[in-house]
Amino acid sequence: MAHTAPTEVRKSWLPLISLFLAQVLMSFNVAALPISLGGIVSEFGVPPTVASTTIVMYGLAVAALVMTGAKLGQRVGWVLIFRIVIVLFAGSAVLMIVSPSVGWAIAGQAVAGAAAAIIVPSIVALIAENYRGTQQATAIGAIGSARAISGVTAFLIGGTLGTLVGWRPMFFIVLGIAVVVFAFSFTLRSDRGDASIRIDLVASVLIGAAIVLLTLGFNNLNGWGAVAATEAAPFSVLGLSPAPVFIVVGVVLGQFFFLWTRRRMAEGKVPLIDLSVLDSSRERAAVYAMFIVVALEACVNFTIPLYIQIVQGRTPFDTSLAMMPFNLTVFITATLVVRFYRRYPPRVIGVAGFVLTTAALVWLSFVVDNNWETLPTIAGLVVFGIGQGALVTLVFNVLVTAAPSELAGDVGSLRGTTQNLASAVGTAVAGALLVSLLGLSVARAVVEHPELPPQLVAQVDLDDVNFISNDDLRAVLAQTDATPAQVDAAVEVNEQSRLGTLRLGLLILAGISAVAILPASRLPRYKPDEIPDPAPAGGPD
Repeated sequence: MAHTAPTEVRKSWLPLISLFLAQVLMSFNVAALPISLGGIVSEFGVPPTVASTTIVMYGLAVAALVMTGAKLGQRVGWVLIFRIVIVLFAGSAVLMIVSPSVGWAIAGQAVAGAAAAIIVPSIVALIAENYRGTQQATAIGAIGSARAISGVTAFLIGGTLGTLVGWRPMFFIVLGIAVVVFAFSFTLRSDRGDASIRIDLVASVLIGAAIVLLTLGFNNLNGWGAVAATEAAPFSVLGLSPAPVFIVVGVVLGQFFFLWTRRRMAEGKVPLIDLSVLDSSRERAAVYAMFIVVALEACVNFTIPLYIQIVQGRTPFDTSLAMMPFNLTVFITATLVVRFYRRYPPRVIGVAGFVLTTAALVWLSFVVDNNWETLPTIAGLVVFGIGQGALVTLVFNVLVTAAPSELAGDVGSLRGTTQNLASAVGTAVAGALLVSLLGLSVARAVVEHPELPPQLVAQVDLDDVNFISNDDLRAVLAQTDATPAQVDAAVEVNEQSRLGTLRLGLLILAGISAVAILPASRLPRYKPDEIPDPAPAGGPD
């Protein structure tokens, strides 16, 4: 039954500054890592795979510890734990700045990931405790937009600093943001915490191991093999790649986690995460929608740098310019979409968002070429960004408003786990999909080009096809007995195959986006005056 909400008491926006910048802190650090890889490789003399361990370590730490971090925040108190982990994050930046070896840099990102595992649920819990009603929706929109604007600024600043100075100054900026977040944290208010809360260590181990195995499995599908083990695999299981084995074991451990948690809740004990946040089909639909939209974003964020930096051989700064229309659109949309919450129900906005992302991906699959700077391509990225920005904020808002404020930490940990796992899966699936399609395309194109004789093809390892620039391909063919005409034909095959792969890959992603309309259609359809208002946060001032 519709009811008239009480007059909303407006609160100061100063607490939001701390929470907004905390999200910027994490997102800036994440965006800074890919830009820093070249400098780390050059300075420490390590392979790129070793340098990229910094990224993997951060993501693993966040995903594996976020649920435990949420429960720790409920026990200690959100403001206190928030300040502690911001100091810890600042320490990770110092480790990056002074690191004498790549091992120190990896350790720095492990510390940053552990801190972020508590920052993620802290942001949600502190929003719930400091804001209500339309202010809460606006705050959630601001947090969603912080990720996009952080990506833009990190790429722009990082590309400039990386070219002119080096990779370490990026982490001076991370340190500076952490100091500002800590200073503004004194405007936050929160309960003192509940010392009687016990952390379920069995559940912590189960979900941590499941997330680590799933992340490692999906991230290494290409390198270790999707089925049979490759030479790069650390070991094999009866000839099978460890990647799919890790995924299967991770899924099994995840099921054990849910069984254990349900049994613990039935016994009246405090679970690691209260599964009541997933009780209704609307809440589960919001989680499914969040997973898909974050995975799609990861696919796009993987595909564009792949083509610009690897295929076109251009700089990170060029990548930031190409990504700017998308990131700015996500930022603006995530901020402004809250204005539509009083006019349209979540179900309408969710379905419209996935319709836009689907249409944009279909459009891009037809108009894209090997240059990302054409007007039709930019238009497609802008439309995709509108849908993306609206969806990220919407599903986050649905989860927060559907749960009482005392479960906000559980919502935050659910969000953190979903986003990090979706990002890993999206990146891995995009890589595996594009490389597999490229291999099939190249094999077919070689057969269709009689000017590339079998003797020449035999000198090139088609079992290890990957995305390379025309210059790199010419360098490889220079080591064979290919004639200039044959080299030109091979370059043409490379250009046609990678473009066809890109277009087909985008079309497949459009299909996944279209399927996501189903969970979006199950989002709440309450009217504006029926929007649920969680329990008041924190009591009177």
